[in-house]
Amino acid sequence: MELRHLEYFVAVAEERHFTRAAERMRVAQSGLSASIRALEKDLDADLFVRHTRRVELTDAGRALLAEAHRTLASAAAARDAVAAVRGLLRGSLTVGSEQCLGVIDLPPMLAAFRRAHPGVEIRLAYAGSGEIVEQIRLGRLNVGFVALPGPAPDGVRLMPVATEEMMLLCHPGHRLAEKDAVGVADLLDEDFIDFSADWGARRVNDQTFARADAARRVSVEVNDVHTLLDFVHQDLGVALVPAPVTRKPHAKGLHAAALHGGGSAAWQVSVALPAAAPPGPAGEALLRMVRPPSGGPSGSARP
Repeated sequence: MELRHLEYFVAVAEERHFTRAAERMRVAQSGLSASIRALEKDLDADLFVRHTRRVELTDAGRALLAEAHRTLASAAAARDAVAAVRGLLRGSLTVGSEQCLGVIDLPPMLAAFRRAHPGVEIRLAYAGSGEIVEQIRLGRLNVGFVALPGPAPDGVRLMPVATEEMMLLCHPGHRLAEKDAVGVADLLDEDFIDFSADWGARRVNDQTFARADAARRVSVEVNDVHTLLDFVHQDLGVALVPAPVTRKPHAKGLHAAALHGGGSAAWQVSVALPAAAPPGPAGEALLRMVRPPSGGPSGSARP
């Protein structure tokens, strides 16, 4: 089994199309197809169900996909480790992050990293924390910046960076705008603007109401912080958000109140890493920009 065969297999699995996979890998389709057939012969199993316009993974193909990601990531880490011994930092680093984590300011951090290590190619994708940790578990991301309550999922380890409190945001004309602090009981009849279920803040909010054995109405569900703030500005609902969101310029004019009560959960920002594999030299270099040498939390704070 060759690494090149695994790379072609992953491309076909993700593109679900041989022609697009060949274009992505910059090889002739005939060569890619021959590699897939050789891999299937080596494994004595069909990896794809071929349709006229697409392909789908078989059960064997799905089983191989997760292992292929991990194998390719380990091979890349091995190459990078050898390069690091020679005094070089090269290779690629795939990073995922949830939006507006506040305590992590990725644009200047990644710009500084690129200046320090021009031989490393960085790829960044934004998604909800749930999706990011799943991609970490599958070996598709090297490093993730997430906000997840509770213990780390299987296959993932979390390095805590900072903890922030959840706060209420409401329109200045809302009935709760006179309060400096609110509890869950004050919010039972409200319409909520909230993030999708994959976001860390949404999971914290769901846990807070579950602990209070209380239901709530999420009338608007968004995937963007500024859109959430737009809806609150229009007084279409209230929002429970991490404290850094209340300090964003776009939140100016809204009323912010603390969320009190023993049932309220904190918003924990962490670095997510594969549990079974080291981050590699490039990953370690990025982590040193997040934490000081002593290992405590650090990083650029962003309002």
